Amino acid sequence: MNSNRSRPEGPRCWFPLAALVCASALILSLPRISAAMTAREILEKVDDMWRGESSYAEMTMDVKTEHYERSMELSAWSYGKEYSLIVITYPPKDRGVATLKKNQDIWNYLPRVNRVIRVPGSMMMANWMGSHFTNDDLVKESRFAEDFTSEITFEGTRDGVPVYEITLIPKPDAPVVWGRIEVTVLAEDLIPLVSLYYDEEGQLTRTVTFSEVKTLAGRRVPSVMTLRPEDKPAEYTRIVYKELQLGVDIDEGFFSMSTLTRRDLI
Repeated sequence: MNSNRSRPEGPRCWFPLAALVCASALILSLPRISAAMTAREILEKVDDMWRGESSYAEMTMDVKTEHYERSMELSAWSYGKEYSLIVITYPPKDRGVATLKKNQDIWNYLPRVNRVIRVPGSMMMANWMGSHFTNDDLVKESRFAEDFTSEITFEGTRDGVPVYEITLIPKPDAPVVWGRIEVTVLAEDLIPLVSLYYDEEGQLTRTVTFSEVKTLAGRRVPSVMTLRPEDKPAEYTRIVYKELQLGVDIDEGFFSMSTLTRRDLI
C-alpha cells in the first residue's frame, strides 16, 4: 500500500489498531499494576491500550468461514471513541471500500458504484465485510469500564503466570447485547489474554484471544486479535496490526463524507 499517501501528515509516533497518536510527544509504556488497582482501573488500562487521542493503523484481516476464506488489508484512522474511518486497500476488487463511523452513525462507501450507504438500525447486527465482527461492534466499541459493573473474580496464577480474571455484568441502561463478559489479563503489565462473551441466557457466544505481544507506538500490546464464534469453532476472524501511530494530526473534521470517498487514501 502507498504509505506516503495513506496517512495524514503529523507527529510520527510508533503505533497499533486497537490504537486506531503523540497526543503528547512522549508515548510511554503502560504502568505495571499495583495491588491497590480496582477492576475498573484495570479495564480502563485495557480499554486504552491501543488508543490515543488520535491514531492511524495498518492491519490485515483474515476471515475463515464454512463457505469461504478471504484476506484484506486495511488502513484505519480514529479520533477519540466517537470517530473512525476504515478503508480496504487490498484485494483490488475491494480497494477503496470504506466505513465511516461518527458517534452512533455508520456509513459504507462502495467505489464501484460510487455510492454512500447509511447502515440502518436493522442491519447493525449484520457482519462487517463478511467477517465475524458486526456493524454494532464497530459503532458501539463499548468501554468495559463505563458500560459494565466489574469485579475481580480471580487473582492468582494460571499456567504459571500471574493473572487477573474480571467478570463484567452490563449496567441496566448500557447499549450492549452481552449478558456477561469474562476478561483475563496479565497481572504484571495488564496485557489482555482472552475475553469470553456470554449471551443473556449465560451461553458462551464468542471468544476473543490476544497474542504476539510487540512494541507498537511505544507500548507493549498484543499485535494479533482472533475472534471465534462458539457455535462454529472452525471459523474465525483474525486481525494483525502491522503499524500503529498515535497522536496523528487529525481532528473530527477529518471524518467527513468527502474523506470517506477520497481516492488518495489508498
